[in-house]
Amino acid sequence: MNDSTVNFTINVSSNSTAHSIELIESLQLCLCSISFLVGLPTHLYVIWLIITGAGSGVASEFLILNLSVCETGNCLLCFFDSIAIWFSSLKRVSQFLQGLGVTGRPLFQCLICVERYLAVVYPVTFLKYKPLRYRVICCTAAWIITLSSCLFSMFVLIPSYNTTHALFFSLQFLLFLSVQLFCLVAVLRALKQSGPGERGREREDENHMKRRAFNLILITTLTMVVTYVPFTISGFFNVVTQENSQALWFTGLVCYALSGFVEPVLYLNRTGKLSCFFSS
Repeated sequence: MNDSTVNFTINVSSNSTAHSIELIESLQLCLCSISFLVGLPTHLYVIWLIITGAGSGVASEFLILNLSVCETGNCLLCFFDSIAIWFSSLKRVSQFLQGLGVTGRPLFQCLICVERYLAVVYPVTFLKYKPLRYRVICCTAAWIITLSSCLFSMFVLIPSYNTTHALFFSLQFLLFLSVQLFCLVAVLRALKQSGPGERGREREDENHMKRRAFNLILITTLTMVVTYVPFTISGFFNVVTQENSQALWFTGLVCYALSGFVEPVLYLNRTGKLSCFFSS
């Protein structure tokens, strides 16, 4: 009697766990499909607009261009991660592309915030380093770091998800978040101050520029928090309890997928293409 009850309980529990895992895997497949089918053409459209000069030009939008290229790789990650269910040989490709999301996206977002910070707080320095060659140097260094992270994720972290992975991921998140928060506070302080001897019109234009920079950094920082906090909590939960929380992990995946649309939507809205799209 007791043995039967125990066996029945174990079977029900295991069946329930298996059912929840299958449900989450199905939802993950749907989410990755949406991210790939919608995100890939959106980011490619942004890249095409920047290259063809529909915005402010390649030089001023070079960081956004690189971020969009990185996001295109993230969309391909969703594709390879989905089909790796049936073709296990492609798992290595998805593991390599993991570095784009772990390091590439937050790094380029951080560079965009630093650029806006320099434009507001140190305009003379910003004008000095405004030429395209300086952005190319920064982005080249960023891509070297990102590709190193891709290789690290492929050969060290992903095959054995452990404490090292959680620490690597969390330290990067804290570093990039600290830089963005510093830029956010500095721009906010500059926004509350007015330069000496400014005319009303000049002061209004400068404050408008500062507000735009502050809003951009604020949105980027909040996007990063929403994207990476659930994954960080999930990682530490795994380290402390030695268990995988499927609910936490899937919540992080939803935030990660949706946050990839923030930058292209902001760019399309800024260039007036978003309103044209909806009006058509």
